[in-house]
Amino acid sequence: MSTRPERLTETQTRETARPVSPTTPPAVIPYVAQRVCEEAAPDNLVLLPSRGSRGRGTHRLFYADEDARLDRDLRQVLWARVSFTPYDERRRPTGEPEWKLMHPFRQRVTMERMRCQVCTASAATPLGSIFLAGPADHESREAPLLTNQPPVCARHVATAAALCPHLGQDPVVFLATSAPLYGVLGTLYGLVDGRVEVVAQPKDPLPYGHPDLRTFLASQLVRRLARFRVLTVSELQRDLAELPGQTAPPRLRPSV
Repeated sequence: MSTRPERLTETQTRETARPVSPTTPPAVIPYVAQRVCEEAAPDNLVLLPSRGSRGRGTHRLFYADEDARLDRDLRQVLWARVSFTPYDERRRPTGEPEWKLMHPFRQRVTMERMRCQVCTASAATPLGSIFLAGPADHESREAPLLTNQPPVCARHVATAAALCPHLGQDPVVFLATSAPLYGVLGTLYGLVDGRVEVVAQPKDPLPYGHPDLRTFLASQLVRRLARFRVLTVSELQRDLAELPGQTAPPRLRPSV
């Protein structure tokens, strides 16, 4: 089993979904869902001395065999490693899903590239990018909001909702026209008696630029929804159907 990913293609690409009986597998499994055989890679983290921005001695977290092209994100934060199952002929992960887990690498690339968490197609529409949330996910629906859930394309709105029971019967749609990268969720490391040890697991994401990111191991990428409209799924369907050149409502029922 590889600890390195296949390359993400244009056709390839949540805390997802309800448990599904092995005798009745779902027609589609979200790309971001972690698979049963995908496991955390062996821990070979090291903390090496570096110089802080003000000349103070600090440390920075590395892998002993680090490949910065894969192990660090666009802002050079180190990321947790999880192995990869083989990909099928459609270049999609294989194996039974761990419905409550998102694979860190696949969550990261779909968030970085604003790709659908189900199929990896572009999540952009002429009206904005589609983010889903459950009725209790956010105390307020006023901007700005933070989310670790990758967007979905119009075709897979209903599919994502059907696979994730916490979204409820009528998920909240945030149709965002501004959703910049914000920061990361993960684990803070430090030196304890000369050993690299976990020292904190912050509940809230650390924003990019935070000094603790030097010794932070990220597991989920977070975006800041800065400008958006709040809709129901039916309202989204109506608005997309009214776009010029749209002759029929988009297919928002569960879809492969």
